Amino acid sequence: MTVPGRRSSTFTRLLRHGFTDPSAAERLLDSVELMHVRDDPVLLDALGATADPDLALLGLVRLLEAQPGPTARRELLDTLIAAKPLRDRLLGVLGASAALADHLARHPRDWEALVTYEPRDLHPGVEEFERGLAEAGDPVSLRVAYRRCLLSIAARDVCGTTDLAETAAELADLATATLRAALAIARAAAPEDTALCRLAVIAMGKCGGHELNYVSDVDVIFVGEAVDGADEGKALRSATKLASHMMRICSETTVEGSIWPVDANLRPEGRNGPLVRTLSSHLAYYQRWAKTWEFQALLKARPVAGDLELGEEYVAALEPLVWKAAERENFVADVQKMRRRVVENIPAAEIDRELKLGPGGLRDVEFAVQLLQLVHGRADAALRSGTTLDALQALAAGGYVGRADAVQLDEAYRFLRTMEHRIQLYRLRRTHLVPEDEADQRRIGRSLGLRVDPVAELNREWRRHAAVVRRLHEKLFYRPLLDAVAQLAPGEARLSPEAARERLVALGYGDPAAALRHLEALASGVTRKAAIQRTLLPVLLGWFADSADPDAGLLNFRKVSDALGKTPWYLRLLRDEGAAAENLARVLSAGRLAPDLLMRAPEAVALLGDGDGGGLEPRERAQLEQEILAAVGRAENAQQAVTAARGVRRRELFRTAAADIVGSYGTETQPAAADQGALVDLVGGAVSDLTAATLAGTLRAVVRDGWGDTLPTRFAVIGMGRFGGHELGYGSDADVIFVHEPWEGVPEQEASEAANRVVSEMRRLLQIPSADPPLLIDADLRPEGKSGPLVRTLKSYEAYYRRWSLVWESQALLRAEPVAGDEELGRSFIELIDPLRYPAEGLGDDAVREIRRLKARMESERLPRGADPKLHTKLGPGGLSDVEWTVQLLQLQHGWSEPGLRTTRTRQALAAAAAAGLISAEDASILDEAWVLATRVRNAVMLVRGRAGDTFPSGGRELAAVGRYLGYGDGHVGDMLDAYRRTARRARAVVEALFYGA
Repeated sequence: MTVPGRRSSTFTRLLRHGFTDPSAAERLLDSVELMHVRDDPVLLDALGATADPDLALLGLVRLLEAQPGPTARRELLDTLIAAKPLRDRLLGVLGASAALADHLARHPRDWEALVTYEPRDLHPGVEEFERGLAEAGDPVSLRVAYRRCLLSIAARDVCGTTDLAETAAELADLATATLRAALAIARAAAPEDTALCRLAVIAMGKCGGHELNYVSDVDVIFVGEAVDGADEGKALRSATKLASHMMRICSETTVEGSIWPVDANLRPEGRNGPLVRTLSSHLAYYQRWAKTWEFQALLKARPVAGDLELGEEYVAALEPLVWKAAERENFVADVQKMRRRVVENIPAAEIDRELKLGPGGLRDVEFAVQLLQLVHGRADAALRSGTTLDALQALAAGGYVGRADAVQLDEAYRFLRTMEHRIQLYRLRRTHLVPEDEADQRRIGRSLGLRVDPVAELNREWRRHAAVVRRLHEKLFYRPLLDAVAQLAPGEARLSPEAARERLVALGYGDPAAALRHLEALASGVTRKAAIQRTLLPVLLGWFADSADPDAGLLNFRKVSDALGKTPWYLRLLRDEGAAAENLARVLSAGRLAPDLLMRAPEAVALLGDGDGGGLEPRERAQLEQEILAAVGRAENAQQAVTAARGVRRRELFRTAAADIVGSYGTETQPAAADQGALVDLVGGAVSDLTAATLAGTLRAVVRDGWGDTLPTRFAVIGMGRFGGHELGYGSDADVIFVHEPWEGVPEQEASEAANRVVSEMRRLLQIPSADPPLLIDADLRPEGKSGPLVRTLKSYEAYYRRWSLVWESQALLRAEPVAGDEELGRSFIELIDPLRYPAEGLGDDAVREIRRLKARMESERLPRGADPKLHTKLGPGGLSDVEWTVQLLQLQHGWSEPGLRTTRTRQALAAAAAAGLISAEDASILDEAWVLATRVRNAVMLVRGRAGDTFPSGGRELAAVGRYLGYGDGHVGDMLDAYRRTARRARAVVEALFYGA
């Protein structure tokens, strides 16, 4: 008798045995079906050993209730208590799979399939499963027989009789037997079609690889041929009918549910292609049209049903093509891009629970193994296995993968696949998502032997194994390359020189011999420096391979490492700072400009880190000016001072270029910047501020060297063009005009001579050949151009503009902004020119016509000979000139009445024009997009080539690098050019309407 308020001893025992609802379990144990065994400790212990004791007990009661009578019920109970193998198997299945419990409740005698315990029963193959399905003559009976066979596989799995690889192989063998039985049913239903054709069923995917899941699409390809004397067209139609019927038998839902979908979408042309092709048609397609992923899929092709001789002919015919796939252009990039696309298509809400497709998931292991098989399987037939774990073992044995890495990946893959099996087994549903419900996670954890705290342990182990996969799957390609050149452990299997060369070629390296020399120089030896390099290089090589020029990336890395190799902080920065190594890899492989700037002062690598002293955020103009003026103050003479200023400029140009490259490429933790305009503004603002600060420092140095503290005249530098508009690119000259105003009492002649000496000396010092890039000063926008004086007084400017100014000069003054020198004088100059650039009541008709005439003449005369106008970013249709002249015309016409238009910046003026209703929002967006894209192309050309250019490069590698900067992957250069033409064409249509009034 139980005392009120106290738990019964049974309740307590049930809790101790793992039941989560002891009250419900007590009620089930008190049921009529279990009254004779309810107190048997053997039963309770066996239930407690299952993944879900509550589920197992419920399933057992349902099975007993379904027995045809008391005798059958007693037979089941007696056998269950007496025979441990049956007890473990039956209760193990009932505790892991509600779906198989449902099957047993519908077919209560199928428990007898778990009684036999012969040696052949431990590891059945296709023949044994075919015997198990032999009685099935229709789709319904086939499903029942299939579930009965599945019951025995699941029992061996959950009891640990078979491991993951054996279970997956048994599931594939059962699928093979099922496909054969389904085809036999289809043939029996259409003997006339059977007589006309030979039909082979080729298993693909996990079924072909002998590593199937509990619930998975079974991927197949069909090959058909006419029998001797039959018409080929009729034979293929008959084969298609048989194939379609076979697929329906397996896939359609009946009173017994379905088996699994048969998916033929891996066939040539996918869903759009014929379901059945002849062998010659298959061969022709793969020789001419197949994509890289289709050869990757063929790694697992295996004949399983129908005419096996024809199936073997298919495999033999296509096998040579599979092992040539790695010779295809962009092979590795294609495979890796497909992997990235898979991840990108996972819904954001599911990516953290995605066991198969997410980062660190099963697909990462499978893709990595398949890629290495395709690269090295050409020369090593031992690698040609369709089974992931067998292939991984062969790769390790051959030295293609490090042994320790292979062991870790094998362990992680087995854990993740077993977890996937347990998830699917519960409801026999196709899913790869880890359930969120705690009860589901508890059942999965217990099924994996995690009994102390199943939920916490499961999540900890899952995350640990996923982290291992994520860390290793990229390194797999590169670490053996280092082992091949470092030669540290005698006797270890390692890549041969030829295999290392093949791998580098497949990864996009154009000069594998040089790459191996660089690796040897960096990673050989037993020093701490070489050890750190061996840790870094596997990841760096992957980032280099992700660029358009991996060879340049590796060479530049060697140069930087040689220059900084003896400094204690360099390798420590790359090893310990999360972003530094990846940022460096991106910068070194993105083109010539950034590496050239870095090589002149390699210590700038420190900017790439996460630390407080680094960072790629451009510095404010005031900070730059303060540093440069301080350096000038410490210098002994003007040349030394300007050298210091140019050194700061070089470092900050590198900082800006690195920020631009990293923002454009993206990193593993930060995607590429979505707002391209923000990157353009970042570069334009940073380079313009840097140029202004450099000019301010140079002016201070020249004045101090020649006159001490005070120049005989007030002096100001006015930025013009892109400089005044805060839109300078990496290779832009500094467009300026100079203005001076003599101090009171100083003769004008003396002041003028001093001002001209200052300009001449500034230009000379900023162009002296040195390790730092020159800064060219262009004063051609001054009154009278090259024929006019370099420097004028404020009164001289006023007299000129009042008497001689032309409309183009008013247009040029729209970009004028003081950048250095006397601030008050700069403001006075702006007050002088404002009425010219924002004329009251706007422009007259004659002035508008003159601007249009000048623009048309420029388009016809200034475009370089041989240049494609549609791809010229400055002067071509829809290019920078088109957009800027259109915006400037609006400023000249409406700036007097719209304060927002009174800006030197193109994008700001365009936005203000749209806000004022002078241009539609859609037209403004089209012009802005075109201007941003053209500017990005110019920046890209400078970054890639190291010299300025207004059109796309003609060289393939340089063009690909520009594409990579603009967000286009390998093989998509044509898409980039088409997108540019399309964007420019739309902008030109707006320009025609707004500027020319067409």
